[in-house]
Amino acid sequence: MSTSSNNINNFMEKMNLNFGHVYRNLPIPILVEHVLKNKEGVLGEKGEIICRSGKYTGRTPKDKFFVDEDSTRDTIWWGGINQKIPEKSFDILLDDIRNKLQGKDMYVFDGFAGASEANQIKVRIITMKAWHAHFVTNMFIRPRPEDLDNFEPDFTIINACELTAGDKWESLGLNSETFAIFNLAKKTAIIGGTEYAGEMKKGIFSVLNYQLPFKDVMPMHCSANKNNKGEVSLFFGLSGTGKTTLSTDENCYLIGDDEHGWSDEGVFNFEGGCYAKTINLSKEKEPGIWNSIKFGAILENVVYDEQTRKVNFSDSSITENTRVSYPIYHIDKIEPSGCGAHPKYIIFLTCDAFGVMPPVAKLTPEQASYHFLSGYTAKVAGTELGVNEPTSTFSTCFGAAFMVRYPEVYADLLSKKMKQHNTKAFLVNTGWFAGSYSQSSRIDIKTTRGIIHNISNGAIDKCSFKKDFVFGYEIPITLGDIPRELLDQRSAWSDPNEYDKQRMKLANMFVDNFKQFEEHASHLKPFGPKLS
Repeated sequence: MSTSSNNINNFMEKMNLNFGHVYRNLPIPILVEHVLKNKEGVLGEKGEIICRSGKYTGRTPKDKFFVDEDSTRDTIWWGGINQKIPEKSFDILLDDIRNKLQGKDMYVFDGFAGASEANQIKVRIITMKAWHAHFVTNMFIRPRPEDLDNFEPDFTIINACELTAGDKWESLGLNSETFAIFNLAKKTAIIGGTEYAGEMKKGIFSVLNYQLPFKDVMPMHCSANKNNKGEVSLFFGLSGTGKTTLSTDENCYLIGDDEHGWSDEGVFNFEGGCYAKTINLSKEKEPGIWNSIKFGAILENVVYDEQTRKVNFSDSSITENTRVSYPIYHIDKIEPSGCGAHPKYIIFLTCDAFGVMPPVAKLTPEQASYHFLSGYTAKVAGTELGVNEPTSTFSTCFGAAFMVRYPEVYADLLSKKMKQHNTKAFLVNTGWFAGSYSQSSRIDIKTTRGIIHNISNGAIDKCSFKKDFVFGYEIPITLGDIPRELLDQRSAWSDPNEYDKQRMKLANMFVDNFKQFEEHASHLKPFGPKLS
């Protein structure tokens, strides 16, 4: 069993932390024993651990803050996503953590974020819970024994999940008793009041999103795979657009499913594991995720039979955001290095419930930057509100919650790297076709997979295109074995004039959303929709 070492002791002394026993980098079987002994979870039917995250079953974005200090103040994109908090408040809460955790046994994971050695960071994550230590062991890149000898972290997260800010939260500038505060200058984050494990994963992603652009490395919220020729495709998309499903392809090798960097050497995975949604999971639809649920995996907030431990993946009574965490090697076809060449193709996935976006369209690098900033998808409005039309959703860079720098930093990096490496970008609609959601049905997965294959095998490069005079992108007239009638949205509508109205309505939404970027990214405005 790995316990505290001189390296850890020196760190604890430097940080003025006085824990009891420190369990460092325990192997998964021993972590599972601790989870069961501590009654933090139960063993599932397939050998996985099943845990609950308590009050919070997702991230709490209103409780995420960055310390407002001199060295980073001018480079953080302040606002509702990256909220300011005084350094004094951070120091007060860190002192609270020191006092309340004094003498308590804790778990430490030391490892890496970033498969590229030139661009990775050393992360140290300190947790109260064994299942949180298991989670980060799954999600980050595990060290070799020799890596631990003189391990000095580049960033540390102290997850004091059971502690809150108490009744002083308001005076500290918080929005509730819960907090996730990042002090980039001190290279430390503190978490309290939430047991949701994803806060740690996305916290390190946020740190990389801040740091890497200074090195001319593009951090990306996307999945990545490569085909048999080694050609890499990136898949950007918000929840429900098919990012995980489409990147996990039997004809390709998965590089990673969620977070990547793009450096001068190529693409690299930030992580060593996967964190997939499991609501309505089935073996038929998602065999890769299904088969990865076994010993070493963690299921969060699922409903299961107490007697058989069989999970009911369709039961959302706890949350819609049920999740599974597992090491990436649970998937059969992976790129074990976590690295790939410069991407040949970038695919922006949108689930367009308006039925306006074509099933596939080609973008210029500037148009790609515009759509990247926009981060568009749509969701069907809830029937309980009596709304009969879809709602547009825009998430900057397809991951606004984790973008710490100003958005144009990422958009300009994307355009620059696309031009440097002749990367081609495509918009793929996984939403509705031949009408809006109330009039038609979603594009079937078989058609979308066929489109993706015709992009990755180069067939789309030989096509003839026509230009959409509102959005400006180019739509293929034919594409391999995809029927022509499945490529043309406007012709597929029973009333083309009604399509034109919907298209202008959506175009106006894009223009209105882009106004927030005009001060710093006015050069991209001409590459958005034309309203006249």
